[in-house]
Amino acid sequence: MMRIALFLATNLAVVLIASVTLSLLGVGNYLSSKGLDLRQLLIFCFVFGMAGSLVSLFLSKTMAKWSMGVQLVQDVRDPEARWLVDTVAELARDAGIAMPEVGVFDSPQSNAFATGWNKNAALVAVSSGLLRRFRRDELRAVLGHEIAHVANGDMVTLALIQGVVNTFVMFFARIIGYAIDSFFRRDSEEGGHVGIGFYLGSFVAEIVLGILASAIVAGFSRWREFRADAGGARLAGSMSMIGALQRLKAESEMPDQMPAQFQAFAITSGRLQGLAKFFMSHPPLDERIEALRRAA
Repeated sequence: MMRIALFLATNLAVVLIASVTLSLLGVGNYLSSKGLDLRQLLIFCFVFGMAGSLVSLFLSKTMAKWSMGVQLVQDVRDPEARWLVDTVAELARDAGIAMPEVGVFDSPQSNAFATGWNKNAALVAVSSGLLRRFRRDELRAVLGHEIAHVANGDMVTLALIQGVVNTFVMFFARIIGYAIDSFFRRDSEEGGHVGIGFYLGSFVAEIVLGILASAIVAGFSRWREFRADAGGARLAGSMSMIGALQRLKAESEMPDQMPAQFQAFAITSGRLQGLAKFFMSHPPLDERIEALRRAA
């Protein structure tokens, strides 16, 4: 129920922000008597495409806390909690960023993620399974990986890339929908009016283009994981980072319980085979381990 409420609230915020922005820019209907106004259409798609990504970015910490049940570490009298907070503080200082919030979420799977709208207002969270099973040097490497994500500005970069991709998916989907509708439209019908062909064509094209575009975003995400692994190795040591990934590989048969919107910033996202590999947000663990060994 909470996730449904967050989904509805996020989409309502996107529509409101995009509508106000379009009104301020003076952007009206992109369908004119002469057909599609490509300039108006591009602005319309850009505003809606970026609004969705940026709203999700600014709400990412709140959404993570609510949807993942993240509990912030506040009672540092417990030795384990004190070590966790002190380690994050040390890694953040070495990476040159402000101290992130530190949290724990209940999950048997060993995982961790970082999120936040900028590198000086981030959240780093680890699973209870990770805390129970990982040695401290391995846990420190995982924390270093997440701190590297934050220091690299990956949350902002990925949001901007997703916004640009959304823009072009919407833009070209409507052009395809208009072309389909024009093909079936009678010559006597005015260009400013579209039929069911436009809406069905745009809908199908947006699905197909969205799938193709997600492969582009996933490709960037995989590249970013190699960079975060390298950052984790610099902060916590290459052997510790390799050891953490090897332990994650040993546990990779466990079902993934991380919601999709946070998998891109997790330490691992499970395994996929075949064509599905092109849509993975993370490279295979074997490739990540080999990259660290070559660098070391």
